[in-house]
Amino acid sequence: MKKILAVFLFFIGLSVQAQPVLKGGLDAFIQTNIIYPGFSLQHCLEGKIMVSFKVNLAGEVYTSKVSSGMGIDLDQEALRLIRLSSGKWQVPEGYDTAYVIIAPVSFSISGGDCATTGITEKNKAIAAYQANEGLTEVITNFYRNKASGTFKEAEEGRIIALKQELGYDDAYLKKKIGEGQKKLKQKDKQGACEDFLFVKYMGSALADELLEKYCK
Repeated sequence: MKKILAVFLFFIGLSVQAQPVLKGGLDAFIQTNIIYPGFSLQHCLEGKIMVSFKVNLAGEVYTSKVSSGMGIDLDQEALRLIRLSSGKWQVPEGYDTAYVIIAPVSFSISGGDCATTGITEKNKAIAAYQANEGLTEVITNFYRNKASGTFKEAEEGRIIALKQELGYDDAYLKKKIGEGQKKLKQKDKQGACEDFLFVKYMGSALADELLEKYCK
């Protein structure tokens, strides 16, 4: 059975003054623009990510950050969605732009194998993601240094083995490129270029043409 994805977003106010509203509605915006992160989708990870941000009088989002997350890729997608909404907020007259909006972004999956995935398996996946973050940074730092000519050639064999251990093969990187291309269609150039750069700093040339075209 195909997995069905759902995301719901609400905002919490700290006063009774009129609040900004998102053009077209929050739920519709999230449903239209979500790109459910690959790791969390693969491992049936769900949860609520709290994002805090401010909106200026032009309806633009600023000082956005994850105020309470799960330490996995859902955090980045929740933050991306809020930033993607920048410029689409309708702000009432006299609104105090120092006001902090707190948006719980809830991710859920139904159907497929996720119905039988237990909490123990999910907790193991979360722990693995967090443990692998540091190893991923080792890889990306190596290829950054290689691009600048300041690397130790003897270390590359260890880095390639580490990539294989973490599953960063061409199939994974092509999926990452696909996510970036979806973000381009949403006019999220920053998010797309981050995905393409990730591919580059995994030592791959698969995203080079896209980087040249969109990220100079």
